[in-house]
Amino acid sequence: MRDHIRRFRRPARLALVLALALALSGYTSIEALFAPKAELWPRWQAHDPAATQRVDHAAWTRFLSHYVSADADGINRVAYARVDAEERQVLETYIATLAAIPVSALSRPEQFAFWLNLYNALTVRLVLQHPEIGSLRDLDISPGFLAKGPWGKKLVEVEATPVSLNDIEHRILRPIWRDPRIHYAVNYAALGCPNLQHQAFTVENVEAMLEAAARDYVNHRRGVAVVDGELTVSSIYVWYQDDFGGNDAGVIAHLKAYAEPGLAAELARIERIARHAYDWSLNEAIKAAALPLPQRLAER
Repeated sequence: MRDHIRRFRRPARLALVLALALALSGYTSIEALFAPKAELWPRWQAHDPAATQRVDHAAWTRFLSHYVSADADGINRVAYARVDAEERQVLETYIATLAAIPVSALSRPEQFAFWLNLYNALTVRLVLQHPEIGSLRDLDISPGFLAKGPWGKKLVEVEATPVSLNDIEHRILRPIWRDPRIHYAVNYAALGCPNLQHQAFTVENVEAMLEAAARDYVNHRRGVAVVDGELTVSSIYVWYQDDFGGNDAGVIAHLKAYAEPGLAAELARIERIARHAYDWSLNEAIKAAALPLPQRLAER
């Protein structure tokens, strides 16, 4: 009986410890506490500044232009259910083609587009492989006791090295490029996420696309909303606050840089983030209900 009680109490003790850690660290959610840090994987520092090779992302652009559409609420949705076996093979071939490229021999700009596109293509493939899910968080395939979702699972081999989505985002993209706009480019297949674009990233378009994506998200209610003088932001700005200046003031300064005049005027009177929220629902192409803040967004 004592052993049974001991086993029963262990999860409760763990929950208490986690709650205490959250309170002491100033975090307001488990997700914020365990959000991956940007920690460089030295394996991927190699690049060739003189390289002239261009990676062909035309197949990915064709896929995106055919299956990604903008809804009336400003959120891009993906028609996963319409992707037939032939088009799935096109996606598989594109991913395999990327995986076969010696990415270490590319220039930095080519590598940037390479990793952004690979991340998003792998994410779309995951949804297509698991049509029953309502969110990527439903895929408990990552290793680790507290891991949730697919982000920690090795999904592809690049240069004979197994790579996960977490590897791409937090060990390659964020620490090498140190650009907060990366968060507007990688897509979690969620309604609360910045939009999956209609075309692939390339050396020629990536700067313009990142700037446009930042403006779109900051000025959309799922990114930023001011209600009765209080600021609600997407949880992305809290999970990865270090990338946006390291504190509320840094985040708000970033938002002001992309805010349209009306929002900028409201932000000028605000000094702190009141709350944050994120909707993990799948960004599938179906008729969705309106998204008022903060009712439909899952509070974190």
